[in-house]
Amino acid sequence: MGKIRIVVDSTCDIPLPVREELGIEMVPLKVLFGEETYLDYVTIGSEQFYEKLAASSALPTTSQPSPSEFQAVYERVLQEDPGASIISIHLSGAVSGTYQSAVIGKSMLEEEADITVYDSKSASYGAGMRAVAAARLAAAGRSKEEIIAEIERLERETQLYFLVDSLEYLHKGGRIGRASALIGSLLNIKPILSLDKEGAVYSVDKQRGTKKAIQRIIEMLDQSFGSDPVAITIAWTQGNAIAMDLCEQVKSKFNVQSVDFTTIGAVIGTHVGPGTSAVFMYRV
Repeated sequence: MGKIRIVVDSTCDIPLPVREELGIEMVPLKVLFGEETYLDYVTIGSEQFYEKLAASSALPTTSQPSPSEFQAVYERVLQEDPGASIISIHLSGAVSGTYQSAVIGKSMLEEEADITVYDSKSASYGAGMRAVAAARLAAAGRSKEEIIAEIERLERETQLYFLVDSLEYLHKGGRIGRASALIGSLLNIKPILSLDKEGAVYSVDKQRGTKKAIQRIIEMLDQSFGSDPVAITIAWTQGNAIAMDLCEQVKSKFNVQSVDFTTIGAVIGTHVGPGTSAVFMYRV
């Protein structure tokens, strides 16, 4: 059985030390501030991005990798490990063309190349945790079929919620009107976002104030997991005080077996804004 390699895009928000440890290859998306173009997690990190975002009067835009960029990474991986199988895991196709670029990139290689391109139907560490799990199983010598089965299990078993601090960036991104954003800000409304089964972003709920929003997230997670053993990842954009509060409340309520942390990078951060916290939970 040949080696199995994992490829992701930068929106998976996998910390660099984890990617390096597990040999996960990353194809970056682009972030554009006017005429300036940056490669997510390559030429711009999370901290630098949120500093630029705060100083910018206009919302940056984002751009998916081209098929040729995926082709180049696949070719390099196969040169490093001839005969390897590749599992390529990506941001939901419902919110980005990244998955489709990866599919086209695969088609540009010889037919005998063994590449499975997987639409995570998720975002940020919702996709990242599947890639990390896959890479760990690959390192343990598990088969491609076993790894894909675990990826599919995690798709079924994972719940994720983004607690958005401000409606400003949802307004800038065209998701809500200016009046709704203004009224929501005056009332201290905190939206809770998630992704549906098809991978599209939707508003789950909104609460007045952070405390009530966290309480609502706990209630929704309880409906899904109860006392089952779970693993969690806590993520944040800029400033982790709310994320740490969320983490402690989740740990006190649930049968948490492991906790990981990560930051939400420039691409996802463009759409949710600074001050966003997230929890990703799955059964173990």
